[in-house]
Amino acid sequence: MTERPHALERDITIRARPETVFRYFTDSARFARWWGEGSTIDPAPGGRVRIRYPNAVVVTGEVVEIDPPRRIVFTYAYGETPGADPTLVTIALEPHADGTRLRLRHEFSDAKTRDAHVQGWRYQLAVFARLVSEEALAAAPERVDAFLAAWSEPDAARRRELLESCAAKTLVFRDQFSATDGIDEMLANLEAVRMHMPGVSLVRAGDVRVVHGTALVGWTAEKDGAPMGRGTNVVDFDGDGRIARVVGFWDK
Repeated sequence: MTERPHALERDITIRARPETVFRYFTDSARFARWWGEGSTIDPAPGGRVRIRYPNAVVVTGEVVEIDPPRRIVFTYAYGETPGADPTLVTIALEPHADGTRLRLRHEFSDAKTRDAHVQGWRYQLAVFARLVSEEALAAAPERVDAFLAAWSEPDAARRRELLESCAAKTLVFRDQFSATDGIDEMLANLEAVRMHMPGVSLVRAGDVRVVHGTALVGWTAEKDGAPMGRGTNVVDFDGDGRIARVVGFWDK
């Protein structure tokens, strides 16, 4: 039995549910999106793992244990024909308030090899978290547009429908004039906006730019088709891809 007394450990939070995250360990197309073209995984005990980095370096191994969507363990060795001393990678997923907590443990037989992988895993897990959250937030533009549409919707029932279609029940909103918590408070805020700024609507300006579950959204305020101002919203999404928090900035 190979002894691996030296371990590298790293924890990250990913803005997606464990079931979404784990797809990247059961689908070779997604696995290759993470590691590089030509990477594959057979998601069963004894299944082959092949990682081909963009610089053509190849890692091979096999699945030791798999328990969707909680845990996968696989060996990891450089070259198409692994030697007798592969390292061991364990990835565990736990539900988290923001989506998923990923815990990595990579075990080695010597400290020097372990230390050589520290920065590589920092990079690879950052790439992984970004890719998974981008997939989980494929509907982000539609949800942002629904949020903005609620600002100009004259019908109260329709305003509620729009917000409930895009936002978490615990939606938090902050700007220079508002501090609301929850959809009911947000709806009361929008009613006040209609009272004090009648006829004003918000329209998205440009693309929704999303990284790791946070988006930047440009918008313009219009009345009767004429621009009144512009601004930017910082939007945080929850693990289900719904809007959890918005902080709005008016541009001068």
